[in-house]
Amino acid sequence: MNNRYDTGDAGYGAGPYELVGYDDYGRPVYRQIPAQQAQQAQQAQQAQQATYDPYAQQQGYGYDPYATGQQPPVPPYDSGRPGSGYDPYGSQAPYDPYGTGTQQTTGYDPYGQAANSGQQPRVTEQTAYIPHQAGPAEEAQAPVRPGEPEDDGERDYHTEQFAFVEEPDGDSEDVIDWLKFTENRTERREEARRRARSRIIALLVVLALVAVGGVGYLWYAGKLPGLSSSGSKPGAGTAAGAQKRDVIVVHLHITGKSGTSTALLVDNTTTKQGSTVLLPNSLDLSADDGSTTTLAKSVDDDGSSGTRDQLDTVLGTNIQGTWRLDTPYLQNLVDLVGNIDLDTNTDVPDPDAKKKGAEPLVHKGSAQTLSGKMAVAYATYRASGESQNAQLERFGQVMQGVLRKLSSDPSAATVTVQTLAQILDPPLTDKDLGTFLAKLADLAKGGAYKTALLPVQADGTLSAQTSDSVVKDILGGTAKSPDAGSAVRVSVQNATGVKDDTEKARVVLLNGGFTFLEGGSASGTQATSKVVYSDASHKADATEVAKTLGLPAGSVTKGTASSGADVSVVLGQDYRPGSS
Repeated sequence: MNNRYDTGDAGYGAGPYELVGYDDYGRPVYRQIPAQQAQQAQQAQQAQQATYDPYAQQQGYGYDPYATGQQPPVPPYDSGRPGSGYDPYGSQAPYDPYGTGTQQTTGYDPYGQAANSGQQPRVTEQTAYIPHQAGPAEEAQAPVRPGEPEDDGERDYHTEQFAFVEEPDGDSEDVIDWLKFTENRTERREEARRRARSRIIALLVVLALVAVGGVGYLWYAGKLPGLSSSGSKPGAGTAAGAQKRDVIVVHLHITGKSGTSTALLVDNTTTKQGSTVLLPNSLDLSADDGSTTTLAKSVDDDGSSGTRDQLDTVLGTNIQGTWRLDTPYLQNLVDLVGNIDLDTNTDVPDPDAKKKGAEPLVHKGSAQTLSGKMAVAYATYRASGESQNAQLERFGQVMQGVLRKLSSDPSAATVTVQTLAQILDPPLTDKDLGTFLAKLADLAKGGAYKTALLPVQADGTLSAQTSDSVVKDILGGTAKSPDAGSAVRVSVQNATGVKDDTEKARVVLLNGGFTFLEGGSASGTQATSKVVYSDASHKADATEVAKTLGLPAGSVTKGTASSGADVSVVLGQDYRPGSS
């Protein structure tokens, strides 16, 4: 517990103290009051006490009602009652807190002034400090807290001396908020930069994919500069031999009369192009024994599998199956798809008409609607004097018309095939045929379908110049006709006056294993036929030709044969096609 500043302290001298000011830290500074000034202050206090006695009305306790000047004795102090020795106004001996032995006659004047005097002159002396008061300015120390060790003379700073520790400045929160704001703003900027970079990268990837896709399409379409001409078709950039194709051969058998028509149905899965390739019956094929035969004879003699293998050898193709389509099934197929529309190139008479000059069953014209019966009649019709190729082209028109009306859905197309109730040649199945026809139907409806006739020379062989457009471009194969020297080449000129005799003789010769060469028609008629050979080595061949055509042996003679032929034949009016 701190002592009062007016109590004595041996360490700082005797006498009371007075406040003289504050140091640099705001703490009060005291000094000892000089003895003379202290005595004057005490006298002034006693004089003031003489004018007022709060206990003057209580007799027997130092009160002199008669003003005799004599004070009764003061009893000793008892229980703190007035008059028991307690002098609240210092009427007893003055208090000497420092034990100097000097009696002071005046009370304490905290301001160093007497009660009845003015300002006292300041006495210059050493500034004094009371206990627990900081020393002089040069030795100022922080106050010692209870329980803490005494100051060792060195300056010791405490946290309470710094206002910002116990009383945080409001500006610190503003600084923190500002730091958070700048940090968030920086993070937002970085996030925006990251998003921008991601978008740029994604855009570059998309552009690269588009560029690659565009170049790939141009390469696929054959439109890249330096790789193809400007007029090249889709898929031309890929080599014809490297393109993927599915091929099925169709044999149309004309019921009620002899004759067949053959075509290849081609689905080029690389170029997305469908085609029908018409094969003339005069096409030379190699028989199993190595001899030369024709396509028509192969279909009649060797059947489906043998003809398919022979076609693969000649055309360099890979035929997956054979579809034998008899005319009644073709009629049912057209009726199932709901009739067909096509441009007809001739009038077709009704085969069931009994009267001559009856109304044609099929009329020539564009966009003609044909039922099943009409389609069969048109596909098998061959006018007098027409080549087999004319009839073959009509068959191709009917097949393309059927594909345009057939469903593009594999399941629906399969149901249509199953409804025909025809027996297919292995390994072809209803599902395989239905799926294959559905793909071709989709191409035909989209305009990506065409029909082409295989160009066959008069001798039944294929030349590189005439077959490249079909064998190489459409089929992706290479023509490999049998060796021309393996068959006797026979040139036929018609002098009978009947155009059909040339075609009948051609069929007979081809079926006999000879190579037929078209010699045209004579300017006039001739009564007898002639068979001419130029080389003696072909005399026997000439005799065999005459026998095959049903001509007498006397018609064989040596002479000058036509160019490119081993034997030349001039058909006269004595030629009877039925006798051959």
